[in-house]
Amino acid sequence: MAKNIGIDLGTTNSCISYLEGRDALIVPNPEGARVIPSVIAMTRDKKRIFGNVAKRQMITNSKNSIWGIKRLMGRKFSNPEIKEFSKRVGYDIVEAGNEDVRVKLLDGLYSPEEISGMFLGYLKNIAENYLGEELGETVITVPAFFSDSQRQATKVAGEIAGLKVSRIINEPTAALLAYGQKIKKDGLYVVYDLGGGTFDISIVEINGDVYKVVSSLGDTFLGGSDFDSQICNWIFREVENETAIDLRDNKDIVQRVIQIAEKAKIELSFDHETMISIPYLHHFSEGTNYHFQKKLLRSQLESFTMDFIDRTIEMIKKSMADINVKPEKIERVILVGGQSRMPLIYQKISALFKKSPDIQINPEEVVAQGAALQSEIITGKVKDLLLLDVTSLSLGVETKGDTFTKLIDRNSTIPIKKSMMFTTITDNQTVVKIHVLQGERDTASGNRSLGFFNLVGIPPSLKGIPQIEVNFEIDANGIVRVSAQDKTTGLTQSMKVQPASGLSPEEIEKIIQDASEYAEKDKLELKINNVKLQLKEEWETIKFHYQRYIEKVTPHDGAEIDALIDRTAHALEGDDLELLELLLKKMKNYRIMINSILTAEISQ
Repeated sequence: MAKNIGIDLGTTNSCISYLEGRDALIVPNPEGARVIPSVIAMTRDKKRIFGNVAKRQMITNSKNSIWGIKRLMGRKFSNPEIKEFSKRVGYDIVEAGNEDVRVKLLDGLYSPEEISGMFLGYLKNIAENYLGEELGETVITVPAFFSDSQRQATKVAGEIAGLKVSRIINEPTAALLAYGQKIKKDGLYVVYDLGGGTFDISIVEINGDVYKVVSSLGDTFLGGSDFDSQICNWIFREVENETAIDLRDNKDIVQRVIQIAEKAKIELSFDHETMISIPYLHHFSEGTNYHFQKKLLRSQLESFTMDFIDRTIEMIKKSMADINVKPEKIERVILVGGQSRMPLIYQKISALFKKSPDIQINPEEVVAQGAALQSEIITGKVKDLLLLDVTSLSLGVETKGDTFTKLIDRNSTIPIKKSMMFTTITDNQTVVKIHVLQGERDTASGNRSLGFFNLVGIPPSLKGIPQIEVNFEIDANGIVRVSAQDKTTGLTQSMKVQPASGLSPEEIEKIIQDASEYAEKDKLELKINNVKLQLKEEWETIKFHYQRYIEKVTPHDGAEIDALIDRTAHALEGDDLELLELLLKKMKNYRIMINSILTAEISQ
């Protein structure tokens, strides 16, 4: 029977969960890590590597190591945030046709959806190997403030990976679902979600088994990596003060400093100071080396990032003001996302709400757990919970004078349908161009364009006479469909908003086929790595105990073990799955023998 899963596809880390009864459990990677770095890399021999393995080689292969791809999803190259982000990464972000974004990996150019699809395919293989069965429904989470194009892009990435994506849900909502059994009282709950690359604030009204999102705000370009960047800037300023050299243009050095900055930031969540040491940071022309070593205080980090934290607090206040709620009316505040562990954030929220926020479930795992629960709600296996989410941005069309006319207001419960009547603005107008927009500005040009379509064939008449009904529909995934109908003729034209990648359905289908070819290769590689890990563990155990109890082993068995140890050492350097499995079986047999020697030793 196929297993349903939930995936928290994060900017810096990702997590997989599934339900066992009513308990949401985490799927670890083959190395045992419960949270998996969202990194994909290509080695010089064109081998794809993912997760921890990819992250470990980022410094030496920064140009072909992709991280933070979530920040590029559903965005155009002209976006100023893309240009700022490109300064931080080692890989090249380039412009394709129609201002679409592509990233360079070895000699190829890939859309953000393709990269995310590759990574989701890796997560799919991990889950299938761990659970021992094929996957059923998959729920993928996105930031609550993701636009329609970003949600579409995430769904496409899931399709590329070969996942059956039954729902795209908001991360804060998923987190609150995971807390369900710990919530005993009806009322309003705030979810503060500050992850690696995005921030969301959601207010949810709980009434029995009904979870209704009533307000949502966020920033899709504010997260932990921005906090890391502030530490990086401090390091580069200190280096420049001491050496008069600016190292920011060296992308390999930048990637090295980013990883050290992230480690320092994590340490400062638990300690008041940390020593940052970066040996051989720069080599001078005269032959000497520059080694960076300085102490960073928690108070310094707080001053560097105070603006970020204050922005999140202001968004909390705005979200409450939108529904006319005071802090004292909030039952509990739940912290989600790795960056929410920062002590100053805990203090600021405690001061605002006059109560300590909750962090009972690991903030880096809770979103995936809620997604897993939602996957079982969709299939009907969990029947006593109902989730009512909202659209985070208003939707409408452009009308005369650069006006944005809203049809669906933000914080409207989804799924939802709305319609409005429009007419022509000139005599004998036979074509109406519908410009679909998403955002909160009063001017059409100030909002995000989702696309255009034409209603053609309107009978000529005086302006203001034709009746044109525009219909908006947002499904449970938050994905938009728009149609327009001339009420006189019945002519109808519609559009489903396409991802901002510019990928056509045919291109997406081809990418899916290519991904399926890689899937078997990736699955085999994952299996080899898993067997290697088990074999290495048995090998080290046998070596350790064999040296201690060599005199208790018969000469024949001793010779066999010596040969097996040597043969295993060579086999671990290769990828012969059949040989690795054979050696693992033999190692386990000899471990049973050594265990019996240990048992006899203890009983004496």
